[in-house]
Amino acid sequence: MGTVAALYRYPVKSMLGEAVSDVAVTEAGLSGDRIHAVLDESGAVGSAKHPRKWGELLRCRSRLDDSGTVRVVLPDGTELPVEDRELDLRLSKLLGRQVSCSAVVPEHGRLERAVPAYEGGVPDTMRASAFVDETGESITTGGVAQGTFFDFGRVHLVTTAALARMREVYPGGDFDPRRFRPNLVVDPGTGPGFPEDTWVGSRLRVGEALFRVVVPTPRCVLPTLGHDELPADPAIMRAVAREHRVPVFGLGRLSCLGVYLEVLEAGTVELGDTITVQDAA
Repeated sequence: MGTVAALYRYPVKSMLGEAVSDVAVTEAGLSGDRIHAVLDESGAVGSAKHPRKWGELLRCRSRLDDSGTVRVVLPDGTELPVEDRELDLRLSKLLGRQVSCSAVVPEHGRLERAVPAYEGGVPDTMRASAFVDETGESITTGGVAQGTFFDFGRVHLVTTAALARMREVYPGGDFDPRRFRPNLVVDPGTGPGFPEDTWVGSRLRVGEALFRVVVPTPRCVLPTLGHDELPADPAIMRAVAREHRVPVFGLGRLSCLGVYLEVLEAGTVELGDTITVQDAA
């Protein structure tokens, strides 16, 4: 009922990633995805969801070279492997404080998220408990998924249909899928809309891999930021908030685009692979 239109992975959390033509999927997600993160001395895990503190990470790009080493391209074009101490020094200078790039998930790693002004950006209970940090930003905090650098789901899917619908809602916006940092971009072969809403709870066969669709993906401020050549656009998420707020667990109706997947069967996924939706087992 559809095909894989694009594949992305992000070896270092919150940096720009790389498009790939095929990728191995394991129980931990796409091979090479979010296997490193930038950490600071306070225990925070670098996430551009708090752009005043971590937004400069989106000016860096991470990729896997042919040997499987993660390499980072800095804003000035310098490329360094993650094991190079020089990378930590340059990232510290970029961010204005001591940080390090690590593959070790801290036991009590903390994620910080800016609280957006639009409705549905965070659950009401979290908005009520937000506080202003040293950057002057109103934020909420939480943890990473246990043992990983993922916020929640280990695989993130966006459909071309949802992006097409948002272009209709906000014609002036550039709804390039890269803004939403998906792993899989799927062309469902239908017109504009949000077909993925109906997939929640179902199994999804993608190439050799089998997934379960867990929940719609609540969106933070990150899609509004500049990504590579894509300019910042605060109206991107206001449009999503107007068009597509849906129930997420018991957290209320949140602004969502995309769905999180759980891996049921490992396997290789390639561009052009067929997508089939199966009933829940």
